[in-house]
Amino acid sequence: MSTPPPGDRESPNATGQPSATALLIQRHLSAPRLATYVRATDGDLDRAVELYLWNAAVAGALWEVLNHVEVVLRNVLHDALTARHQRLGRTGQWYGDPTRELSQHARDDISRAKQRLQRAGAPLLPGKIVAELSFGFWRFLLARRYTASLWPALRPAFRYLPGSDRRLLEAPVARLHVLRNRVAHHEPLLAEPLGDRYTDLLQIVGFVHPQLCGWLDTHNRLLATLAQRP
Repeated sequence: MSTPPPGDRESPNATGQPSATALLIQRHLSAPRLATYVRATDGDLDRAVELYLWNAAVAGALWEVLNHVEVVLRNVLHDALTARHQRLGRTGQWYGDPTRELSQHARDDISRAKQRLQRAGAPLLPGKIVAELSFGFWRFLLARRYTASLWPALRPAFRYLPGSDRRLLEAPVARLHVLRNRVAHHEPLLAEPLGDRYTDLLQIVGFVHPQLCGWLDTHNRLLATLAQRP
């Protein structure tokens, strides 16, 4: 996030009152929306607006990295479940759930994904359906209820996972699911341990392949944006 030179930037006046621009922004964004940032800057509205803009920049940078991780995660899970489905001699696609192994919530998610595609006039191809399923859907495929059924087939997809404990993967994915929801709802990220969440992001793709971890670490703007906190 670029910062205007001091001479080009409107500042509070000598009495410590907020600038006209800050007041205008507060009026149109709403005081409640800026309240977290005002508290974080000890009541300095101009600094609060800067912090709000930084938070938005961090959210954008996070969204990019989260999307990369989500695509990697869903693709490796889809591939592993497809291979399992074929090994078991089942017809159709794994998400057709012929033996009703998935939870009702998961089946509902799949039905809604198909309905959205149909409304859009899109073909119900596997790639389309997989892409339409939410991050939460994939997160809950790693839940305890699937330890004996799905996890043995999913574990080999994460060949660099240190051990066979499902929770080693589920825990960082669950934390990122919570963070993703906060970003999607434009919530303040000031209190989030974003350095730790960045580690989670790298760890998940690293469980698939270390080169993915290196690629993601190199091609993102999150750390640079975090360092620009006003």
